[in-house]
Order: sequence, then structure tokens, then C-alpha cells
Amino acid sequence: MSDKRQFVRTPFNCRIKIYHESIGELMVKTRDISDGGVFVILDPDKVPPIGSVVTGQVQGMPGDAPVVDMEVVRAEPDGVGLKFLREE
Repeated sequence: MSDKRQFVRTPFNCRIKIYHESIGELMVKTRDISDGGVFVILDPDKVPPIGSVVTGQVQGMPGDAPVVDMEVVRAEPDGVGLKFLREE
């Protein structure tokens, strides 16, 4: 299997609140992050379909972090890879 990643991943632990209509609002933890996206730890039965767009917001910041759109690009037994969607 070839690695299609464009960005280097960095281990990173924080809490993110994500929302999708199929799972509602969930508080999840991150495993790693890159310039292109983030991997969040999530129960397999709560994973939105590949291609779904979720919103996310980092929690625990001194002020309100921005809410960003992210696309589900891969699912693993312990969570999902989310790609940051850039505003054009």
C-alpha cells in the first residue's frame, strides 16, 4: 500500500468537538495532526461515511477556536482521518 500523504504528521493530543448529522455532537481526542488534517479517536460505530463533511472545533483554548470543516478521508478501527477543507 503506498502512502499518499502530502504532509508530515506530528503526534498531538487535544480535545475536539465534532459534529455530523449522522453522529450528532461528540467530544473526541486527537492522535496526530498535520498541515492537511487530523486523526481523531472515535468508536467504529460512530464513524460517518467516507466523504462526509464534519465540523470541528478545538476545545480548551483561552478563547473560542474557529469552527472548521473537515472531510472524512479514511477510517481505521480506532478512529478517522479528517482532511481540513480550505476556504477558497
